Amino acid sequence: MKEEQKSDRETGSQLNPKYDSNGLITAVVTDVSSGDILMVAFMNAEALDLTLETGIAHFYSRSRQKLWKKGESSGNILNVTEMRIDCDQDALWIKAEPAGPTCHTGAKSCFYRKVENGQLRDAG
Repeated sequence: MKEEQKSDRETGSQLNPKYDSNGLITAVVTDVSSGDILMVAFMNAEALDLTLETGIAHFYSRSRQKLWKKGESSGNILNVTEMRIDCDQDALWIKAEPAGPTCHTGAKSCFYRKVENGQLRDAG
């Protein structure tokens, strides 16, 4: 990438996501109220566009190879309150108001376990 393009991506005002070779960008979602990490997922260009358009988080499922709206079947959508992108535009930080548990297991966050001495424990 030319130095001028790199500078534009890093300090400019244009949204120009740097997708990986699979056309995806990592998205970290946090609770706007508590700051807790809720989940990490991936977005393709369509998911990002739908999220920006609707204010509801959309992602791309690598395992199902398809677009999905978070909470589409459970009703536990993520209402996006703010979105940030990192310096080289290859990762997103989404602050959201969850409409219920975020994890498919029913947990508030997908990060409900902590690692202690090589074992998993409830993070409570």
